[in-house]
Amino acid sequence: MSFLLLYIMFVFLPADSFLIQKSVIELVFTSVENTQWAKADSIRVVNQSQGCDTVLYWPDTVLVLDGSVGINENFNTQSEFGLITCYPNPVKGYTIIRIKIPNESIVDITICDNHGRVLINENKALSAGVYYYKFIPGDSGIFYFNLQFNNISESIKIISISTRSDKKSHIYYLGSDYLLPVSKLKKLSNQNFIFNTGDTLLLIAYNDTLESGILDAPDSSKLYTFQFTFNIPCPGIPTVEYEGQIYNTIQIFSQCWLKENLNAGVMIPGATNMQDNEILEKYCYDDDTNNCTVYGGLYQWNEMMNYRNDPGAQGICPEGWHIPTDDEWKILEGSVDSYYGIGDPVWNIFLTFRGADAGDNLKSESGWSINTGTDLFGFSALPGGDRYTDGNFYVINHGGFFWTSSINKDYLIYSWDRGISYLGPKIERTGNNLKSKGFSVRCIRDY
Repeated sequence: MSFLLLYIMFVFLPADSFLIQKSVIELVFTSVENTQWAKADSIRVVNQSQGCDTVLYWPDTVLVLDGSVGINENFNTQSEFGLITCYPNPVKGYTIIRIKIPNESIVDITICDNHGRVLINENKALSAGVYYYKFIPGDSGIFYFNLQFNNISESIKIISISTRSDKKSHIYYLGSDYLLPVSKLKKLSNQNFIFNTGDTLLLIAYNDTLESGILDAPDSSKLYTFQFTFNIPCPGIPTVEYEGQIYNTIQIFSQCWLKENLNAGVMIPGATNMQDNEILEKYCYDDDTNNCTVYGGLYQWNEMMNYRNDPGAQGICPEGWHIPTDDEWKILEGSVDSYYGIGDPVWNIFLTFRGADAGDNLKSESGWSINTGTDLFGFSALPGGDRYTDGNFYVINHGGFFWTSSINKDYLIYSWDRGISYLGPKIERTGNNLKSKGFSVRCIRDY
């Protein structure tokens, strides 16, 4: 069995000593499809806390973080010119290409198809730095992104599985600070992957056209196993018994979810707010217990969180499970959308419907007034409606609304949530719903 290895090394310099002490964190990556080993073509490691990333390529890759500076990128030439990354690859919709230029010069960019025909040719005067380009293939097939600098050439083979009707390929210059906050540009100028204990890492594995994501904040050596199967019961945990009810599980790449909305607790009238009284309470749409049987209960945010505020809390979920965070929902969305992958900036947009078809791919195949879903991944989202702050119930059969355990830090009275609608295939991320509303709850298994 082959592993992708990421070695992260910290160097500590005590105030009273010139001796350097080294502590090593070793992150080991492997992947499976169901229970069988599966090859991950590459793994992208995004440090969400620092605003930097790096990519590991199969078979075995070792990255060493040199003290407090980071991982020094290795290039194929002494000039440190190079095509650093291209992700994702294969390409569903578009790919991001990152290049490094060691000093100011004219850079020639050429994109050819598999027959050698030149599709795009551009000359750019670029200063020293790292630059980002967005490439949209015009069709399925093989493309070659060629870069020439001072008579040095490098090339990346890009595999496209695009089904776009526009057959013309496009390339867009995104700048040198794409996806990074301005405060991180100084760190980026060193071209290092920076990691400090407590940083949150988004780990994305690519296997042919599939993407699998894990979110973690490692503080010691760890083995990560990516899962590349979906729409099956979670291996080893097909069902969960909780509060007198049996829940099915569903594996969607590296996430294991309960397949049904939570339906636990004692029903109280919609006109009554839930209380911190050591009694688990729920709303049933129109105060009808039959609706809880079909759609699950509706819960105010504080009740769902068991009156805690920490993202990823167990809340009212079974032991070993928790309320999904905003970022865990983003991983789910990127896993199931046919165009925008995991880590795409589109998932950070809020107060609107985002993506291409993540909503339809998560919807159940029945129960919606119109525009039922494909349920490609077995999530089987139902339109359970919501309980509004006035105590009334709205939009059953038209929309499903799901809490996350993440507070909107700009407005603490709100939490991030998701909305799936009968009106279209996308999925909504909002951060302006009062916690006193009643939404559906899905539980995700602890990693």
